[in-house]
Amino acid sequence: MTDNKPKSASKTSAMWGGRFEGGTSAIMDAINASVDFDRRMYAEDITGSKAHAQMLAEAGIIAAADADSICAGLDEIGKEIAAGGFEFKRELEDIHMNVEARLRELIGDAAGRLHTARSRNDQVATDFKLWVRGALDGLDADVQALQAVLIDKADAHADWVMPGFTHLQTAQPVTLGHHLLAYVEMLGRDRSRIVDARRRLNESPLGAAALAGTSFPIDRDATAAALGFDRPAANSLDAVSDRDFAMEYMAVAAILAVHLSRLAEELVLWCADQFRYVRIADAFSSGSSIMPQKRNPDAAELVRAKAGRVIGGLAGFMVVMKGLPLAYGKDMQEDKEPVFAVADTLALSLAAMTGMIEGALFNKDRMRADAAKGFSTATDLADWLVRELGMPFRDAHHATGALVKMAETKGVDLDQLSLADMRSVEKRIHDGIYTVLGVENSVASRVSFGGTAPANVRSQVASARRRFLGT
Repeated sequence: MTDNKPKSASKTSAMWGGRFEGGTSAIMDAINASVDFDRRMYAEDITGSKAHAQMLAEAGIIAAADADSICAGLDEIGKEIAAGGFEFKRELEDIHMNVEARLRELIGDAAGRLHTARSRNDQVATDFKLWVRGALDGLDADVQALQAVLIDKADAHADWVMPGFTHLQTAQPVTLGHHLLAYVEMLGRDRSRIVDARRRLNESPLGAAALAGTSFPIDRDATAAALGFDRPAANSLDAVSDRDFAMEYMAVAAILAVHLSRLAEELVLWCADQFRYVRIADAFSSGSSIMPQKRNPDAAELVRAKAGRVIGGLAGFMVVMKGLPLAYGKDMQEDKEPVFAVADTLALSLAAMTGMIEGALFNKDRMRADAAKGFSTATDLADWLVRELGMPFRDAHHATGALVKMAETKGVDLDQLSLADMRSVEKRIHDGIYTVLGVENSVASRVSFGGTAPANVRSQVASARRRFLGT
């Protein structure tokens, strides 16, 4: 028979054990402890506790001398953790109780006054909000760095012609600079979501206590201001149970990861021999253990794959939260690991993508040659028929289709059809048609706002520098 009894049991926690006679099982200790991962919030925990202690003293709830001792002790703990000399104890469950226990060792009974008018529920919500807020700020800086590299590349390749695709089929010529600026715009929207998420989360849970507030005369406005929040959260139940900010962070991250994955996919395609549009630096490539000729865009493939982990983190956490009644459940301890994992994954993906783009070498001749294939200037021909001959666009579209079919049958490009060939489809066509059929002519003509003309691209580069880089 299987022995289902716990192999060992811990002593009842000194922090909350007054209600309990027996200890917890080793299994309970393992499933309950979070200090292995929430120790990442130590700086936020110390910052939040210092603000709380200072407010308690200013409100006359604890003595000023005790608050000073608490703050000095917390500063010392912060130094110990930063230096790697702090002993984290799993039996104390989490970062909050580890810090409080060490504080008592350092300053004695005064440490016990720190938790006055506070619960771990509002404490952890505050710490986590502070951490996510910092993560959003760091994410914005990383995305901006990638934008800067893309903008520089777009500027340098403003007039390099390449094929533009729909359905991964050649559609119309565009410029490489224009193509790269499309990702700058995507990332700009990501940054606007970062700013918006940060603004929305910036309400302080501190002082909500366990769920109902506190009878002590605390000053929640003071702690909110001290911690850089715009205001205290308005409802104590919501304050301790809200994890929208974590889900929104991951939602922002998931959309960003999708954008990075799309760019990574294009790099993977463009590196293939069938394209040969770009060469990624050795620093972000690898070889094969058996095929010596191989040069694999592994970093791009991994950025593409890691989008799945980010999206999965969001989906998993939303499933955790979807059925929880107010206010707090221990389920919510599962909030931090996916957020931390998403933050780490995104930071690595952004660094890799920035490095790849910065070191990318593009193949001008190959892109130019492919841009001329697939009758990519057919739309220019149709537009010319409308503009020069006054044809309705649908009629021009039909005539152009007939000319494309003729060129395909003859095995030539549109600009290689003779004037007689063209007049056999539409007798009013004259030799002015040849001014729009070259790929350089095509891209130069796309001067509408947001179009691919090189002059537009250079203007868009300058605009992007102002809007996204502040330069």
